[in-house]
Amino acid sequence: MTLVKFSNGAKSNALNPFTDVFESMFNDSFISDRLTTKVPAVNIAETDNDFHIELAAPGLKKEDFKINLDKYVLSVSVERKAENNQDEKRYNKREYSYSSFVRSFTLPETADQERIDAEYVDGILRITVAKKEEAKSLTREIAIK
Repeated sequence: MTLVKFSNGAKSNALNPFTDVFESMFNDSFISDRLTTKVPAVNIAETDNDFHIELAAPGLKKEDFKINLDKYVLSVSVERKAENNQDEKRYNKREYSYSSFVRSFTLPETADQERIDAEYVDGILRITVAKKEEAKSLTREIAIK
């Protein structure tokens, strides 16, 4: 038996009274999760000395990530493949999801490509890109003549 949501009191299409049934079926999170590509959310911040990129990617290991730099394009990729279990289990249904993604960021010319660090802690990949010395903002008071 399947439970189907109906929108009580909402306008339904007179030509298709089953709109709610099909919307419920195709908007189900179980189905839509497998039909859409998941890309981790990103926060990008800038300080006087660095650029900070944070990717929310829980459930991974630091070995799953590949970070590459090609000219001024920084790419973060993950590819997780299904593990081969050598046990004698015969599955009736298996829903483990293994996925891959690539996120690319164009670094500004002020970024120092030689000083890029990354760490993965508590499901967050943090990448710090240092700024070139000449690009660091100088703060000073300007005297009026």
